[in-house]
Amino acid sequence: MGAPHLSEQAMFRRRLLRNPRQISAIAPSSRHLGDAMAEGFGAESGDLVEFGPGTGSISRALLRAGVPPHRLTLFELDGELVDFLRATLPPGVTVHNAPAQAAPDLMQGRQVDGVVSGLPLLSLPGAVRTDVMRAAFDMLAPGAPMVQFTYGARAPVPTDTIAALGLLVERGRRVLFNLPPARIYRFRLRRFGGL
Repeated sequence: MGAPHLSEQAMFRRRLLRNPRQISAIAPSSRHLGDAMAEGFGAESGDLVEFGPGTGSISRALLRAGVPPHRLTLFELDGELVDFLRATLPPGVTVHNAPAQAAPDLMQGRQVDGVVSGLPLLSLPGAVRTDVMRAAFDMLAPGAPMVQFTYGARAPVPTDTIAALGLLVERGRRVLFNLPPARIYRFRLRRFGGL
């Protein structure tokens, strides 16, 4: 059975069984979490980037919020998930089989209105996590957010990294209707002012 014929749940289970460390979740992000991650984005948004879209549940939430498909660019490492995303998301969405750190080069210097991330930042090695955050802020327009969720009780980026990158952190709402429950965080560069 090829990837385009699988449901989002079936694809998630397949990838989880094959590579549990890379998936780092027990279920795809719920519609509730996707909608919470998409808050503040819509038809008027400029270019948006998503890191680690997985099966595309947050991508679909951004599209439901009104983000035009041609404004959405995804960065996913898993080749089978890349094929699934390309087959199941609407035409116009760009899906790169590349790491988040490659995003600034692949976006060719374009500034973006937001970076939405489903990457398990706390489980990444410190240097990789910092490189991912730097990649996001290399592309973000002044004052634009990086939106991240976490299953943990604290921010998904350590305080020393937050300080080193000069970030402001907004702790968003908790999404109980997700497995497991998640918390949204928004990061912005301190030099561009408050949240």
